[in-house]
Amino acid sequence: MKRIHRRRGLALAASVAGLGLVLTACSSGDSGDGGTGGGDDNASADCEAYEQYGDLEGTEVTVYTSIVAPEDQPHIDSYKPFEDCTGATVVYEGSKEFEAQLLVRLEAGNPPDIAYIPQPGLLQTIVEDFPDQIVPASEGTVANVEEYYAESWKGYGTVDGTFYAAPLGANVKSFVWYSPAVFEENGYEIPETWDDLVALSDQIVEDHAAEGKKPWCAGIGSGDATGWPATDWLEDLVLRTAGGDVYDQWVNHEIPFNDPQIATALGEVGSILKNPDYVNGGLGDVSSIASTTFQDGGLPIVTNGLCFMHRQASFYAANFPEGTTVAEDGDVFAFYLPGPDTETRPLLGGGEFAAAFSDRPEVAAFQAFLASPEWNNAKAIATPGGGWVSANSGLDPENLTSEIDQLSATLLSDTSQEFRFDASDLMPAAVGAGAFWTEMTAWIANDKDDAAVLDAIEGAWPSS
Repeated sequence: MKRIHRRRGLALAASVAGLGLVLTACSSGDSGDGGTGGGDDNASADCEAYEQYGDLEGTEVTVYTSIVAPEDQPHIDSYKPFEDCTGATVVYEGSKEFEAQLLVRLEAGNPPDIAYIPQPGLLQTIVEDFPDQIVPASEGTVANVEEYYAESWKGYGTVDGTFYAAPLGANVKSFVWYSPAVFEENGYEIPETWDDLVALSDQIVEDHAAEGKKPWCAGIGSGDATGWPATDWLEDLVLRTAGGDVYDQWVNHEIPFNDPQIATALGEVGSILKNPDYVNGGLGDVSSIASTTFQDGGLPIVTNGLCFMHRQASFYAANFPEGTTVAEDGDVFAFYLPGPDTETRPLLGGGEFAAAFSDRPEVAAFQAFLASPEWNNAKAIATPGGGWVSANSGLDPENLTSEIDQLSATLLSDTSQEFRFDASDLMPAAVGAGAFWTEMTAWIANDKDDAAVLDAIEGAWPSS
């Protein structure tokens, strides 16, 4: 295992004050001097990239997403340059019941203008079931995606050869959050293999069980989407125990969901999440994982010290209390969830995709904006607390203000990593956003048998 060395973290590349300057500069207001003042010259220059969208004064674009507080405000703030430079108004709505309610709204003929879809499998379901409501990506969106994203990212937003949804943020899911100071105080090392991670967990039990402290804390509650964090655990372990080729076969249903290789991975997940000696530090017993929201799942690391580790994606940084320093020498940081050996380094990730349900000019323009370097950099600057990164090549790394985002960007660009997109997000919605979530919840909440869980998910796979 690798000994932790506390050292000075990387400097922040931007600040909230900097964001204010950027957004204010994009205002196209009149200074009263015929446009000759320096302020207006700067404003005009900063709005040049938005001239392609035309004058959208008085128009409105509605956005519906699964991203709720506290992660929603940076998104809302990131729209300000578009609003100031075009005159359009963007109305944001986040919901914990997004996946279910989006389908309800489509069924009722009341779609949002733009929806952030976190599952390509759900996108496919929408295209198949509501072909008259979803709109192919606008011309400007296509141009931006083809220029600024790898081809694979365009593929995730494509169904049956038609490109619908532009990639937004990306995230790294193969992270374990911890307190650098607590690890150093106890002489604990960053594990480099899965066996090292298990050994560390056992050591924490030996050292701290009498104090009521546990190696792990977790929460899988997420409204109608409860269970998804548990699916991420299984996906990471399939990559580590079976490998990328088997993972792909599993996603594509070339092997059944209850294949013995998937059962082995679930057993490994259970060795942590269903081990009463390991979980759920500061939150309750094993079953409390199901009733604890994913937002609260890792908080004991910094609030009461009753938990040492929490497996969750890079975006989890936004959920720690205000004032928490997320850095290698800060209050909390994350290390890579190790593989079976130091050479095997699979990486699980995900993202959201912006689909349009109206072909009005302002909606087409806003979808294109979301695929542009302008939005990606505005979003990075609007997220000074970290927890966001993108695969857009026009994103300036200097605008990634958090060390965890910088680490995520490094991992995403590391060709030695075996990257795979979140499996549940790629599977048909009935499985990936349905049975997979509910059965993993029952596995935790009701201690449902491994084989019964996998059989039930397999039974939910669409026959055609």
